[in-house]
Amino acid sequence: MFITFTSNKLHKVFNHKMRLIQEYGKENAKKIMLRMSVLHAAINLEQIPKIKPERCHELKNNRKGTFAVDLKHPYRLIFKPDMETLPKLEDGGIDLKQVVSIQILGVEDYH
Repeated sequence: MFITFTSNKLHKVFNHKMRLIQEYGKENAKKIMLRMSVLHAAINLEQIPKIKPERCHELKNNRKGTFAVDLKHPYRLIFKPDMETLPKLEDGGIDLKQVVSIQILGVEDYH
């Protein structure tokens, strides 16, 4: 899958192990690197496991259209499809098979 970032700073942090550790701590940095390798290896968003450890899930309410994968509880890696036209299913949901590019929004505890 093709991955972009919301800012150059975030891109630099995610592509440098020591910066990840400084920003998010050793345990979360390790999990971020694991999740990023899974995201990079996937052909589309449907291939990201919906069960632990990744547990990819679409967010709701004011975060509708964004997704998260689990890190060290309660933190999540948040991202959204990065496509000009969002592919939709007949029921109005997002066609995950067609999502081949995502944008990393950040790491947060949104609970």
